[in-house]
Amino acid sequence: MLRSLSERNQFAGFVVAGGIAAIVNFLSRMVFNLVFGYATSIILAYIAGMITAFLINRHAVFAPSGKGMHVEAVWFTLVNLLAVAQTLAISLLLVYMVFPRIGIEAYSREIAHAIGIVVPVITSYFGHRYWTFGNRGQQATHAIGDD
Repeated sequence: MLRSLSERNQFAGFVVAGGIAAIVNFLSRMVFNLVFGYATSIILAYIAGMITAFLINRHAVFAPSGKGMHVEAVWFTLVNLLAVAQTLAISLLLVYMVFPRIGIEAYSREIAHAIGIVVPVITSYFGHRYWTFGNRGQQATHAIGDD
């Protein structure tokens, strides 16, 4: 549970930034799919959404961390590697295993991808809050479990 109003506002800003990035992700996947296969298109779309999310979060959601942009970008990428794995796994599982078994055919790739995008919201928020955009004091405090 979030502990303060400022944390709730930050999480809300993160969700809005993520929503904008998800729209970029979702729509660009359809464009990429004109040239590439489904799995490749998901990954390329995720990268487009990730760049969008990084820029919005860095400039509008999280306070300056005191780290350079390149350091934040590395952490952002690491956190998002986990998230893209979650997105890809959920999308593929749904479109190739779950949906055929329950008879979903219309827009199955779009529905699966949309669900796959939503799954890593919570894990990504905390990864970015404490590692990507967190200052060194926050990281140390939370690393030892002082909640």
